[in-house]
Amino acid sequence: MMDTIELKTIKEQAKKVVEELLEAAKMREGQILVVGCSSSEIDSFRIGSHSSGEIGQAVFEAIYGELKTRGIYLAAQCCEHLNRALILEEEAARRYGYEPVNVVPQLKAGGSFATAAYAGFNHPVAVEHIRAHAGIDIGDTLIGMHLRDVAVPVRIATKEIGSAHVVCARTRLKFIGGVRAHYDEELM
Repeated sequence: MMDTIELKTIKEQAKKVVEELLEAAKMREGQILVVGCSSSEIDSFRIGSHSSGEIGQAVFEAIYGELKTRGIYLAAQCCEHLNRALILEEEAARRYGYEPVNVVPQLKAGGSFATAAYAGFNHPVAVEHIRAHAGIDIGDTLIGMHLRDVAVPVRIATKEIGSAHVVCARTRLKFIGGVRAHYDEELM
């Protein structure tokens, strides 16, 4: 278990990551950010081997706090034991037409971050698939399956949360047409 000072640092790092991504991705109210988070990797262990409720809670609080003030939905990716299902607010599932499934994440079956999200959301639901507008992968959790079709890497200054590698992505609309096509620069 990490001490309070380390948890404070983890929260600060997570907050910085989400702030950097939101600025670069130009996310708007009502969009979805998917986050996969390995508390084991944050705490210098192999993914899935040392789940920490305290770390999951700290990262959730930092990220959700930033998203909620901006009206952006958080989708918390569960671990492979729940087939990388996602926890999100029922409102978001309804808005995007995602069908809920029946599962409640736990520390060793779903992961600490998803468990914290399930406890922290007002009306949590689990769904199997989404098409998020951007994502944060903390500890190589493989969030790509939950992003829209055209994902673009986002380089941020904060490369780690604790000991976990962080990768961010945004999505963009597909380009269609040929050499004569023109594109809206605001949508790139």
